[in-house]
Amino acid sequence: VGFKAGVKDYKLTYYTPDYKTKDTDILAAFRVTPQPGVPPEEAGAAVAAESSTGTWTTVWTDGLTSLDRYKGRCYHIEPVAGEENQ
Repeated sequence: VGFKAGVKDYKLTYYTPDYKTKDTDILAAFRVTPQPGVPPEEAGAAVAAESSTGTWTTVWTDGLTSLDRYKGRCYHIEPVAGEENQ
């Protein structure tokens, strides 16, 4: 077996604060309220993952496609003015 089953933080793969957008990227903005104890980076990365190639566990098909090409990315987070935890 070439992978270890289990759950990993989304931000390890889908939070890329240094990412520079390309003309061919599809951009979307989401308003997210993280659950208590969940950092905004993890919540944003979870949205990026579940909107694209992510799943809640490691699967063998992860190595079959170009994840870096097809995955969603959370690369910028702004708090909502006047709203706590958003």
